[in-house]
Amino acid sequence: MDKNKLSWLVRTSLKGISQVILIENAVSGFIILAAITIASYSLGIITLLSSIVGTLIGKLGGAEEESVNQGLYGYNSVLTGMALSLFLSSDDRWLIAIAGAAVAALFTAAMVHFMRQSGIPVLTFPFIVLTWFLLLTTYRLVTFKISPELTPQSLSNWTLNIKGETNWLDGAVNGIGQIFFLDNTLSGVLLFVAVFWAGWRLGVYAIIGNLAALLTSYGLGGEHSLIFMGLYGYNAILTILAVSIVFNGDSKHVLITGIIAACLTVPITASVVTWLLPYGLPALTMPFVLCTWIFLGARKILPSI
Repeated sequence: MDKNKLSWLVRTSLKGISQVILIENAVSGFIILAAITIASYSLGIITLLSSIVGTLIGKLGGAEEESVNQGLYGYNSVLTGMALSLFLSSDDRWLIAIAGAAVAALFTAAMVHFMRQSGIPVLTFPFIVLTWFLLLTTYRLVTFKISPELTPQSLSNWTLNIKGETNWLDGAVNGIGQIFFLDNTLSGVLLFVAVFWAGWRLGVYAIIGNLAALLTSYGLGGEHSLIFMGLYGYNAILTILAVSIVFNGDSKHVLITGIIAACLTVPITASVVTWLLPYGLPALTMPFVLCTWIFLGARKILPSI
């Protein structure tokens, strides 16, 4: 591979990483990769390899050049590779993660085709469905072994315990880290740096979205451990960025709409987590996808919101 092609692959793969948070910026992608690697060296490797795989499939498969160059075939692969490497426990989970990253790129292409007429973006839906399906295969195929941390629980025996430590500083940083499955303060700070690098408005809106989720989940009586681990914040951050900046259309009230959308992710997250409890599956970014689709779909009829 000549230097130009290698440079293109690295640059585009880094954009694929940054597209996880709806940003097309190679420098931001590098900062994000650094944040992930600081938290886990092996997870950083999986992240980069997954983005490379997704990018190459888009390029070699003949996808639209602009979409490939923007990193749009990398981000679902990145999240799928990371999730499978974390939520599977077999010795060959790294190989499964890379294979899953490749399938995620194919799934992304299929979803782009199916949703093209609607004008609604695919977002991270391919990553979510593919990851759920592969995790559920662990109950039928011995090759796949699910992590002991993902244990199915009966709703009939579920007890809500909202007590726990309240650490608002952790909550302010952990929300953005959970987008990449991270629980590391330095990594969270670096991720905010990556967002601000791409644009100050993106950074400010990310902070507002996270704060909206913190206050809403606390006010509604959510579990403190989940709130301050950032598990209510990461979907809100993605949603406000999508609704208020990336896909804002002709809306005249983007900030208000974005804050409402960010707040709405909290009950949606609580619902999705409860729905998945008997299966032992993580909610991933499904609340972000559902909430963003609701608002972007509504704008087709109500363009001013």
